[in-house]
Amino acid sequence: MEVFHLPTISPLLTSIAAASILLFLLVSGNYSDRFATKSPPPLKSTHLHQFPPISDRFRAVHLPEISEEFLAHRLNLRKATKTRLTRDEKLELGLARARAEIRRAAKVANLSTTVDYVPSFAVYHNPRAFFQSYVEMERRLKVYVYQEGDLPVTHDGPCKNIYTVEGRFIHEMEHGANGFRTADPSGAHVFFMPFSVAWMVKYLYESGSFDQTPLRVFVSDYVRVVSEKYPFWNKTTGADHFIVSCHDWGPIATEGNPFLYNTSIRVLCNANSSEGFNPQKDVSLPEIHLYDGDISPKLLSPPDTQRPHLAFFAGGNHGPIRPIILKHWKDRDSNIRVYEYLPKGLDYYELMLKSRFCLCPSGYEVASPRIVEAIYAECVPVIISETYVLPFSDVLRWEGFSIKVGVSEIPRLKEILMGVSEAEYERLKEGLRIVRKHFVLNRPAKRFDAFHMILHSIWLRRLNVRLA
Repeated sequence: MEVFHLPTISPLLTSIAAASILLFLLVSGNYSDRFATKSPPPLKSTHLHQFPPISDRFRAVHLPEISEEFLAHRLNLRKATKTRLTRDEKLELGLARARAEIRRAAKVANLSTTVDYVPSFAVYHNPRAFFQSYVEMERRLKVYVYQEGDLPVTHDGPCKNIYTVEGRFIHEMEHGANGFRTADPSGAHVFFMPFSVAWMVKYLYESGSFDQTPLRVFVSDYVRVVSEKYPFWNKTTGADHFIVSCHDWGPIATEGNPFLYNTSIRVLCNANSSEGFNPQKDVSLPEIHLYDGDISPKLLSPPDTQRPHLAFFAGGNHGPIRPIILKHWKDRDSNIRVYEYLPKGLDYYELMLKSRFCLCPSGYEVASPRIVEAIYAECVPVIISETYVLPFSDVLRWEGFSIKVGVSEIPRLKEILMGVSEAEYERLKEGLRIVRKHFVLNRPAKRFDAFHMILHSIWLRRLNVRLA
């Protein structure tokens, strides 16, 4: 039996569930004027202590400089006064030790190599710091999953097609034997609100109405329920709470609560820095398109053969960037295979496997499943986006396995790609082989895979603050 599967729900039960949710939203109050602004104003919280950056080599961690002597002094004071540490103090002390270990690892000379981790300064900002941080996460991180909410909108999500990663994370977090989940909320470092924005759109949104208010209302009411039932949300104004959404409307749904929008950890595929995504607290989620829930057999083991095409792209003509690519390169050069719609008889993945570079432009939204598909195919991603915060960029050096091209440089695309030397191209391909495991959704989850990398990104944001 597979760990991840969609529950079998009869059409009648589905209709009843959807109707019940909509009725709950309607009776909860007049919500037509509850969301006057698209982006809630910034909130100042007295519960958080932000830390200065550790270094640009390990960008996301604002680790405080806390010495072992200081930690020992605090413990000795407690012993002298015969005062026990509170649960919160124990959690914060453990995180302080984790930060100290990460700082120490970042400065040592030796590199830790394991069967599932190959350190590389080409693809990691600091491979020593990353490995130590990952080990500290495995050792310490505990996640509490709220039980509130009913199927189908909570505790479930799509496990195949374009929003695969959303449902797979929810299922792995709730049902996987990963060791991170705790039944004791007082011992948790972070709190997961397991609702699915993709299923909200399916069950709550009226198709064609363009009215996203029901999504905001559901999120608002969910936060209200957990904040009234438990003390944890109000204690930190949601700073140690997180949601996961791969739907384009994930950011819009989080507008339902200003603290969730401005303070909590939002794990989003739509990681657009020009639309409120804040990489200091939010997490960029890779968009992984698995048509039937598994990687295509064609991409499991890319053949190490010559690739006759310089570059490849096929995709719909939408958003501000793709029309420029189509204008300059569609049917213009046989070495740069650009299609708006792939002609019959041509296979998308086979063209990826025959191309040295795969163009990955943003569409209406910034994220593109082509990036992960290109990584699987060992086709060097050419990222064309102005405001996309790339997944796992806290620890990954994307320049070690991809190329970024500005929109203004699209007319020079062939010149830029032809300018990549053979040695540099082989270096980029080797980088793809190293990072591939970080973008794979395994069943069950494995060390360093996509599930664990998402959790590690959340872990970094939790390290980023000290709760008062």
